[in-house]
Amino acid sequence: QVQLVESGGGLVQPGGSLKLSCATSGFSLGYYAIGWFRQAPGKEREGVSCISSRDGMTNYADSVKGRFTISRDNAKSTVYLQMSSLTPEDTAVYYCAADPGWGSSWCSLRDVYEYGGQGTQVTVSS
Repeated sequence: QVQLVESGGGLVQPGGSLKLSCATSGFSLGYYAIGWFRQAPGKEREGVSCISSRDGMTNYADSVKGRFTISRDNAKSTVYLQMSSLTPEDTAVYYCAADPGWGSSWCSLRDVYEYGGQGTQVTVSS
């Protein structure tokens, strides 16, 4: 049974940092592309970052480039999203998602992943 569980969200002041984790189980993480998405109230879900399966190629939305870093630890079956220089516009529920269906060097920022988690709330406020 495929499971993805996000954690690490919380309340942070503008300019602060948070590190989100996506703990996976039920599949071999090294063969799956992983995406991070977020959805703010009243807005559509948007792709934030993704990492391909074996090659570890990464991609970022323009809004987070230079501030967010995605990484994976296949031995721990966990994918991370390090977020820094946070602004109130980053406030959202953050989700991770997994898909086995693409090549080893590609991932998508579109919401087309086969499996997803329940999300973790990130609030950036003073």
